[in-house]
Amino acid sequence: MDKPKIPRVLDEKLYEQFFCPFIPESKTGRPRKLSNLSLLNYALFVLYTGIQWKSLPIKLDESGKPEIHYSSVFKVFQQWIKADVFKEVFLESVRVLQEKGRLDLEVLHGDGTTTSAKKGGDEIGYNGHKKMKGDKNITVCDRRCNVICPFVTAPGNRHEGPLFKETLAHLKEVSKECGLALEGTVMSLDSAYDSKSNRKDIFNRGMIPNIKENKRNRKSPKKGRKPIYDDEIYDERFHTIEKVFAWEDTFKRLLLRFETISNHFFNFKLLSYIMINIRHFA
Repeated sequence: MDKPKIPRVLDEKLYEQFFCPFIPESKTGRPRKLSNLSLLNYALFVLYTGIQWKSLPIKLDESGKPEIHYSSVFKVFQQWIKADVFKEVFLESVRVLQEKGRLDLEVLHGDGTTTSAKKGGDEIGYNGHKKMKGDKNITVCDRRCNVICPFVTAPGNRHEGPLFKETLAHLKEVSKECGLALEGTVMSLDSAYDSKSNRKDIFNRGMIPNIKENKRNRKSPKKGRKPIYDDEIYDERFHTIEKVFAWEDTFKRLLLRFETISNHFFNFKLLSYIMINIRHFA
């Protein structure tokens, strides 16, 4: 089985296939100074290296002057966020993976991560377990480490268990948009999501919960019928969702949150998940 690498730079082929149909024209009606592909690669450079926008190594033109000002790149990035470009491209990446038979939807793995926010901002909360202020993101991937649903964010002080209901709602939207058949799919989660309501919601979606039991300091076994649980499926998470989070950490801009606007940070995450998904076509 091949192990494609996550691309660090977009080429013309990837841009035309995934990004081009969703990027709007310039608001002024005039063509931009640089191509959208060049602007995207500047944004990717910020994402991969974690540098500040003002430190972007802008190329020089024939006269020896910078070909564009860094603030112009940032403004275009903001316009794309407002136009939901990265959300649409992400959905397109899932759609293409499904059409090309690259998804393995027999089992889905879900988990959450908390990112420390050094400069504050919106959707920030203190996580007592990790002893830091930040925000939380819940991600769902398939058996082949393709990201299916990254759309749930919350302050760091929120518990992941109650957030899973919203995750399932977004997963339903993605499955409808991309034509994913999730009937009979196993949803594998850790003990943080162990609750009667989460199991019921998964069953109501036509899926099968595989959630590690949270003993909650019980001194004796819980009474009643034992829930469905398979240790082998649960152990897969270290080769799937944890691998996705390890790949995410290669995008230095995501290690710490410096964006005070959570939507900017979340769209950087979306862009990283897009690059993870399109690695098969690079």
